[in-house]
Amino acid sequence: MNLIELIIDEATEMFGVHALSLVSNPAIQSDFIALGDEKPILLAEVSPDKQILMGAVLIPDKPIFRQGSKGQEDYYVFFSEDTVAKTAEMFFKRGNQSNATLEHKDVLDGMTVFESWIVEDPEMDKSKKFGLNVPKGTWMVSMKVDDKDIWDNYVKNDKVFGFSLEGRFADILVAENVEQNFSDQRIDNALENIKELLINHFKN
Repeated sequence: MNLIELIIDEATEMFGVHALSLVSNPAIQSDFIALGDEKPILLAEVSPDKQILMGAVLIPDKPIFRQGSKGQEDYYVFFSEDTVAKTAEMFFKRGNQSNATLEHKDVLDGMTVFESWIVEDPEMDKSKKFGLNVPKGTWMVSMKVDDKDIWDNYVKNDKVFGFSLEGRFADILVAENVEQNFSDQRIDNALENIKELLINHFKN
């Protein structure tokens, strides 16, 4: 399968993340933590009625499986650490922090990303305290859910498990065969992650 790097053009308005979606099956395979009264152990420093979600939006060098359409082959995409950081910055510069959807379909009101950061030290990062293990360079956010119906019907009932981005990126084909050997460390990391995904897939 092909390996494609997704990149961003800061000068082009159409590129970047336009919204975050609450989904049951996040492509980056990283769940969020629901900071609410159903998880009291996680609320040592958070009020039970805050209705806050914390989770990863993008993980650098994490291969994301994409199914080919109209007879095209399946492929993997990934984001470099630099692209992750630029994407997070542009998300706020363009004022998209209140744009949210449910399963990439229904527009949600009363959802606001109020905190955003790039993980610098995974062991010392605040996400670690809440049980999230993400690598350096990960884009993390905290989202306030003002809509109690969304919180009660989807978050508390475990119908959504993570964030998924909505946006547009340019792409670069970096490998036509994921079994080839490459010297570029970013590609090496992505390939190693793909191998791990494939091994886990066939084990199941």
